[in-house]
Amino acid sequence: MIAFLRGRVLDKHPNRLIVDVQGVGYEVHVPLSTYYEVGDAGADVSLRVHTHVREDALLLYGFLTVLEQQVFERLIGISGIGPKLAIAVLSGIEARELIGAVQRGDVARLTAIPGIGKKTAERIVLELRDRLQQLAGAPSAEAAAPSPGDRLRDDLVSALLNLGYHRPQAEKAVEATLTSGGELGFEQALKRTLRELMR
Repeated sequence: MIAFLRGRVLDKHPNRLIVDVQGVGYEVHVPLSTYYEVGDAGADVSLRVHTHVREDALLLYGFLTVLEQQVFERLIGISGIGPKLAIAVLSGIEARELIGAVQRGDVARLTAIPGIGKKTAERIVLELRDRLQQLAGAPSAEAAAPSPGDRLRDDLVSALLNLGYHRPQAEKAVEATLTSGGELGFEQALKRTLRELMR
């Protein structure tokens, strides 16, 4: 099992590098974050590697940081998410931002990633919320603490759920209220959100 490669960049394309390790060229699939960070052809590179074995192929996935690799490996542990989709997720959002979005339950941020639908985003939040907290370099409780805007969003959604509204309906109405602008206290925001739901 290949776990690490150190060599020179022989060729690079978005999401794919060829790394020359003492005359042997390894094709490594990488997220865009890694693609942009590694140098051009001829540059030295060191990659942490996840080896994925299928019946018809042996594929290498490379990462510059431990955190990216750990997030990738947790993503592919989710039913319905394969390595290709996990790379797409990490290409659409940085690992630390992904951890923050999962901890906040920010499905909207995850569905902004190309290829991620609402059901997949909800599954990522549900299955990774507890497992991402143990990651090396994951944000501390203070760093991951929600901003006042996030707290207001969570409080409003919670209030609407208690009133019997379904979560998707509640989240959509809260989002509409908070993006309409203006500094709102909880009561004002709740009134405006209820008006939004009655339209």
